[in-house]
Amino acid sequence: MKAHKILIVDDYPNMVEMLSIRLTAAGFEVVTSFDGIDALQKARVHKPDLILLDVLLPKMDGFKVCRLLKFDEKYRHIPIIMLTSRARDVDRATGMEMGVNAYMIKPYDSAVLMAKIYELLKVGLIGAAALTQHQATIADAV
Repeated sequence: MKAHKILIVDDYPNMVEMLSIRLTAAGFEVVTSFDGIDALQKARVHKPDLILLDVLLPKMDGFKVCRLLKFDEKYRHIPIIMLTSRARDVDRATGMEMGVNAYMIKPYDSAVLMAKIYELLKVGLIGAAALTQHQATIADAV
């Protein structure tokens, strides 16, 4: 079975690295980007199965990236999780207006994020069970 591809977009390299490690360990293929323009280009070239998108990005903010993808017939089906420090209700409402599938605030609970990823990818209980087993293996190793 082909691994699901996830595009991680955040201007904070440590956040991108942390998410990349977690997602790669869970069996996902990861593509990364650090600004809005590059994210838009990578989404169009790599056609990810899901996008984790920050709001505060150089060159083009995450709201605009989301809007451009969601209003394009070729890319509107890609689930987008906005993962951001912008916690105000107005920011959440803007994200929903732009078409995000989920809006999560940093710092986030990684188990909740992974569950949302599996839900949006419709991996189902098998994927969730594999995730739980994987997390237990990592916890034992640490």
